[in-house]
Amino acid sequence: MNKSSEIQYCVVLVTAPSQAEAEEIAQSLVESKLAACVSLVPIKSIYTWQSELYKEEEWQLLIKTELAKFESLAAKVKDLHSYEVPEIIALPLVAGYAPYLAWISENIS
Repeated sequence: MNKSSEIQYCVVLVTAPSQAEAEEIAQSLVESKLAACVSLVPIKSIYTWQSELYKEEEWQLLIKTELAKFESLAAKVKDLHSYEVPEIIALPLVAGYAPYLAWISENIS
């Protein structure tokens, strides 16, 4: 297992309102080499927006990438996303299987 004192890799979380929009965002990120892989999962979200409570079916994108790509990735998501304020948050990977991490790097360079 590769464990680095400096975080190089992350999983970026983005929610989308539909499977079609999630797939469009995912494909664009992979094709533009901002992500090595994007996994899509149907979810139910409960949140407050403009003082109202919402319960919505959404799609969660789990985006595997390098932390250095975050700003470009976030800009691309904002361009493609239909939400006024989309969720775009990065969770650091503190450890990972070295061959998989190498595969991420190979696929975004």
